Amino acid sequence: MAAAGKADGSRPFMTTPSAHFNWRPHPWHGLSPGPECPEVVTAYIEITPFDLMKYEVDKVTGYLRVDRPQRTSSHPPALYGFIPQTYCGERVRRLAPGCERGDGDPLDICVISERPITHSEILLRARILGGLKIVDRGEADDKIVAVLEGDYVWGGARELSDLPATLIERLEHYFVTYKMVVGEPSGIRLTGRYGHEDAARVIRAAIEDYREVYGAPEA
Repeated sequence: MAAAGKADGSRPFMTTPSAHFNWRPHPWHGLSPGPECPEVVTAYIEITPFDLMKYEVDKVTGYLRVDRPQRTSSHPPALYGFIPQTYCGERVRRLAPGCERGDGDPLDICVISERPITHSEILLRARILGGLKIVDRGEADDKIVAVLEGDYVWGGARELSDLPATLIERLEHYFVTYKMVVGEPSGIRLTGRYGHEDAARVIRAAIEDYREVYGAPEA
């Protein structure tokens, strides 16, 4: 710990960690996907299952902002956010046949937790199980599915198939309907599910896409 003294040079009145941020890091660009990525990743949570508003990180400031109210009556079935320093670009598109491009956003992640987590704008460690292949109006919009690391109920899961089928169906239903407007055709399609190995491949592709666009993180 480094001591911070008073202005007059007398005894210190507080201590600060020797390694800390003087400024809040941008959640997308200033945080790491984690040292154990892609097995266990850092997830930044934007929305909880208790939110009736759609929140997302403002790409310029890094603060959480209101995107829009949830139009339908369904709630997000899981914690929802993204993996830092990822980007859905050309490499992610290549893993999604029929897509014209990546969606240009960080890679989305859904995290299952047995205990309710009611706060958003938090970081957690998430163990990767698989994902959902979503096509949103021609864009690759994968949803990685994970469980909270150390969860006493779900923490032993290692593959998407380890979760109850109904839980996966709820995730699928939410993502193909949450933008739905009555009387208009849906532009969102679910084209499949995939397991841990393919999810790791998507994450690696999204990290490579990020580094191509924004550069490699500083050591």
